[in-house]
Amino acid sequence: MYPKELKYHKEHEWIRVEGKQATLGISHFAQDALGDIVFLDLPKVGAAVTANQQVGEVESTKTTSSIYSPVSGKVVKINTDLKDHPEVVNSDPYGKGWIAIIELSDPRQVDGLMTAAQYEAFLSSQKK
Repeated sequence: MYPKELKYHKEHEWIRVEGKQATLGISHFAQDALGDIVFLDLPKVGAAVTANQQVGEVESTKTTSSIYSPVSGKVVKINTDLKDHPEVVNSDPYGKGWIAIIELSDPRQVDGLMTAAQYEAFLSSQKK
């Protein structure tokens, strides 16, 4: 269920690293827990982001939740399609539902994130 090529954050974000850039999104678990997503407050292109800090918000029919960046760097692109179609995060959280692309300031931070197997174990431990 959780793509193995991604790295996962304890706040339920994922990143896909390609070179010096990381694509950011929220996990299937997060979108499922949120329910129907109706709005995303996306980070601004050019904004500096710090690992473990809030970079945006996602609003659903149930609640509003923060979006955290698992890594530090600079936002170089956002998924503008989500402004008109936020529900894509529900239907395709690892594909068309990506949120932003961050240029990594310290690629070593990726090593501190969870693998898919570690994330699944983390989720299991949270249900107890």
